[in-house]
Amino acid sequence: MPSRAYLSIENLGVTFSPGAKASEVLRGVDLAVGRGEFISIIGHSGCGKSTLLNVVAGLLPVSMGAVILDNQAVEAPGPDRAVVFQNHSLLPWLSVYENVRLAVDKVFGRSRSRADRHDWTLENLALVQMTHAKDKKPAEISGGMKQRVGLARALAMEPKVLLLDEPFGALDALTRANLQDSVMEIHGKLKNTVMMITHDVDEAVLLSDRIVMMTNGPAASVGDIVTVDLPRPRRRIEVDATEAYVSARHSVIEFLYARHASFRPAA
Repeated sequence: MPSRAYLSIENLGVTFSPGAKASEVLRGVDLAVGRGEFISIIGHSGCGKSTLLNVVAGLLPVSMGAVILDNQAVEAPGPDRAVVFQNHSLLPWLSVYENVRLAVDKVFGRSRSRADRHDWTLENLALVQMTHAKDKKPAEISGGMKQRVGLARALAMEPKVLLLDEPFGALDALTRANLQDSVMEIHGKLKNTVMMITHDVDEAVLLSDRIVMMTNGPAASVGDIVTVDLPRPRRRIEVDATEAYVSARHSVIEFLYARHASFRPAA
């Protein structure tokens, strides 16, 4: 019997039943993600992208199928899966340092000394270039800086999979580009496994090893997968005009807008 992928999503189905009427969001989703791979999930609104990520995070139960991470079934939230949402979700009464330290203490409170946890908190703040603001409260820093802190908090948990739910969607274009570059640099350094939800085609092509394109909902599934054949490390100025970049971008746009031209947004 062949071994499973590091993260294996197998015949996944999710149905919500808020009342007498059931709503099938996902049906028969199959996806194998390798250790250290960067995967983006893209598709029209309502295609179940965030539902899929929340199932992998253990925040939603499956109706059928399974999610297997490192040969263990995912059935509840756990520190082996850290999520960064579009809303940074920082605790406003804690400093930048304290927000990250809270996660470090929760995960490593019994396995690492107080001094080691302090050093590890600072190391992760340095990783996202936020050491200079460690004593500031969330209200005193910009939106982009808040997302950096949220990323540091997630990385400090040493998760097996980092889950990003449109983490840059609320940021201005320049801040977004700077954070994309930081995520690429961190991924290159840590070789961590990442699954990201995005609506941005260029973001998906720039950051990903593969782009998973979802069919329209309801009962959405994986429609196609594009492999981004670009070497790492990547620099946007050097890659955005290359044949591989243009080809991957065209494939995603063609899928979203030509093959699924019947999509109509909800009223």
